[in-house]
Amino acid sequence: MRGIALFGKVHFLDTTLRDGEQTPGVSLSLEEKVEIAQRLDALGVDVIEAGSAVTSEGERRSMKAVADEGLRAEVCSYVRARTDDVDLALECDVGSIHLVVPVSDLHIRSKLRSDRDSVMASAVEVTEYAKDHGLVVELSGEDASRADEPFLRSLYREGIDAGADRLCYCDTVGVLVAERAFEVFKSLSDLPAPVSVHCHDDFGMATANTVAALRGGASMAHVTVNGIGERGGNTSLEEVVMTLESLYGLKTEIKCLELYSLSRLVSRLMGVPVAPNKAIVGENAFTHEAGIHVHGLIADTSTYEPIHPETVGRKRRIVLGKHAGRSSVELALRELGIECDKGELSEILSRVKDLGDKGKRVTDADLQTIAEIVLSIQKVPKVKLDEFTVVSGNRATPTASVRITVNGTEMLEAGTGVGPVDAAINAIRRAISGVRDVRLEEYHVDAITGGTSALVEVWVTMAMGDRSITARGAGADIIMASVEAVLEGINRLMQLEEDG
Repeated sequence: MRGIALFGKVHFLDTTLRDGEQTPGVSLSLEEKVEIAQRLDALGVDVIEAGSAVTSEGERRSMKAVADEGLRAEVCSYVRARTDDVDLALECDVGSIHLVVPVSDLHIRSKLRSDRDSVMASAVEVTEYAKDHGLVVELSGEDASRADEPFLRSLYREGIDAGADRLCYCDTVGVLVAERAFEVFKSLSDLPAPVSVHCHDDFGMATANTVAALRGGASMAHVTVNGIGERGGNTSLEEVVMTLESLYGLKTEIKCLELYSLSRLVSRLMGVPVAPNKAIVGENAFTHEAGIHVHGLIADTSTYEPIHPETVGRKRRIVLGKHAGRSSVELALRELGIECDKGELSEILSRVKDLGDKGKRVTDADLQTIAEIVLSIQKVPKVKLDEFTVVSGNRATPTASVRITVNGTEMLEAGTGVGPVDAAINAIRRAISGVRDVRLEEYHVDAITGGTSALVEVWVTMAMGDRSITARGAGADIIMASVEAVLEGINRLMQLEEDG
């Protein structure tokens, strides 16, 4: 397999104008786009497609801001086969363009209402125009996987003669299979220019097709963080990197330790949640519950983990419920720094299963409370809520004030937020900021019963330093349940720190 580069397509889109590359409903601020681009650059991505200059004035400002960051990575703009698109890209000071030209007869006739000769002429004209203006050109065949191969090769050769630096083969609707991807790129490898692979995940084949293409001779892979993109998404950056690193023994020079934190950043900023069962970065990827699995993990983590979670900046999680076994509870207690004898472990396991049989997932905080009861440990809360007030409305900025006691010292603080829950949590964090720096990493709420007076259950993941813990609050008042969960998490974290 050749050495490869990664084309970091993060879909910096404000509108849905871009042909074939849109993430519906996503809009990022200039600062957010720059932050993601900086993280991609630090990760080791070689080319960052920062957007499409034709989209809007705001898009051009953000693209120029990314280009002005002086990143190591090449900053690129998507363009159509139009010289005015290139002019707009030049305004953004990007170093390259991704020139996308429809090449299947279906796209040429139905979308463009044109013909092959016209498409060929446009591709050559725009390539020459971009090269005359000092840009690196990647000539991309849109819907190449459904195109006539002799025509596609002719277009590529004409593009190379016009000055194209790179070529790209797009599986626009994800209809490739791995065997064909390998053969296609093996055939294209005789072209006198590097060829990239760009796959979509409509049939869940994007990663397999991308890896097969790289094995066949592709020199660059187009990927997205978390596999985001229109419809089923694009090839997932983290899946390709870890497949190459772990299964093929190929060093990508990507900083794998940063993959999970980048995934969380992109998910948070874009408002696109990551599926729990998503490979590598999904919540369940390194989460274990079944006792037989955990028993194997205790003996050797590779029994049920193909890679160490720390490789991608993650930690192993043990989830307890009705499927929990003795080994699960033992390992989870060990993670919390709690030791017990066989009799005490049996009693803790019994209580965990009892909660699981009632449909409850047992959090770290729940387990710690159960253990303290069984072991007769009395823990005095480090942080105690004395009083809180929240004000919110359609013409009022959500504001919360809290009076809490931290290690015996009374603290009074206020905070604002996008809603009353956010305001209350921000007020609590501000109140203890002088004592501990606590982060809210995950927040999830479920309605347990129906109706406007529904009982809700709030789950949070709180972090302090390199430690994190899950906690739960429940009640008819979502704000109170959220405050309860956050305070429970903070108290557990501070207790863990004290216990060493």
